[in-house]
Amino acid sequence: MDRIPIYKPLIGEEEVEAASSALRHGWLGMGSCVEEFELAVQKMVDADSRRVLAVSTGYAALHLGLALADVGPGDEVIVPSFAHLADLQAILAVGASPVLCDIDDVTLCIDVEKAADLVGPRTRAVIPIDYGCHLYDHRALADLAEAHGLRIVHDAAHSFGAADGDAMVGSYSDICMFSFDPVKAVSCIDAGIVLVRSDEELARGREMRVLGSTLPVEITYQNARSWNYDATAAGFRYHLSNVHAAIGLAQLTKLDWIRSSRQAACERYVARLGQLDGLSVPTADVSDLNPFLFYVRIAGGLRDAFRDHMSSLGVDTGIHWTPAHTMTLFRPCRHGRLEVTERAAAEVVSLPLHSGMPLSDVDRVCDAALLFFS
Repeated sequence: MDRIPIYKPLIGEEEVEAASSALRHGWLGMGSCVEEFELAVQKMVDADSRRVLAVSTGYAALHLGLALADVGPGDEVIVPSFAHLADLQAILAVGASPVLCDIDDVTLCIDVEKAADLVGPRTRAVIPIDYGCHLYDHRALADLAEAHGLRIVHDAAHSFGAADGDAMVGSYSDICMFSFDPVKAVSCIDAGIVLVRSDEELARGREMRVLGSTLPVEITYQNARSWNYDATAAGFRYHLSNVHAAIGLAQLTKLDWIRSSRQAACERYVARLGQLDGLSVPTADVSDLNPFLFYVRIAGGLRDAFRDHMSSLGVDTGIHWTPAHTMTLFRPCRHGRLEVTERAAAEVVSLPLHSGMPLSDVDRVCDAALLFFS
């Protein structure tokens, strides 16, 4: 029997044809497909008030987001210790210092009250992170940011295509980033999006993504190149290729199906595993979400034994994430009390979740988990 991987990319004939078409066209750098991708994301987010900038990776989006928020040397950025390494490295890349915050025990997203306790004279920004089937409390964090004059750089790598009530993720944050890396619900093979509020921030971001140059997008987006440009600021090689954008466009046409299939898998997991003693499932209603990750928590110090058991039955699992405060590079960082982080980090296990995942595969994962607890 085949193993069930934790991730499985969605590669259909549409993606193959999109990549082939872009290759046949012969313009491999940033071009017309990138503009189309940016416009398609803006339409999906349904936010005319936001400007969209496509870049090469989710990390690039985080880095540019912090730079556009004017975070720099001497500043501090509050971020959950329970975070992806990219968030921490992006803070270091702009010369700032991470301040490690605890998480909420239900959502595993940033605990806003504990973040408030960490605000100091050098605090410049906060990075909240949506996690698995949960969105962070953006209203409470917006109030905190307004009270202290902080910028918010929202890491929405887990929540592209999700909504909070009537508001699509990406429409309400100060600055927001999406990731379209190889394992995300929507993938470009690799890409990132930065959403900003103003034309001025968009213009700065466009320069920074192409080595700080003033190459006009009006020409670049026509699959052409201008040879007349200046360099006005420090920049990076963060532009997105036409081939990656073309694949992303093909995936966006399937967004409704991607979202509904992932919701169905999560709902089946909750229905079958939600009553187990020793295992807990997310409490979120996923009907408005596009879940990237489904996790459970294994209590009683049995997490490693559970993962070994699942592997023996052909089911791969993962751990998202190792807390930053346990890593050599980030141990010296200022932080608050991290009891919830440490407890959650010892319990979380990510189960397989794919776009179009057959419910028979979900049932096989559930059967294996139930056998462990029997």
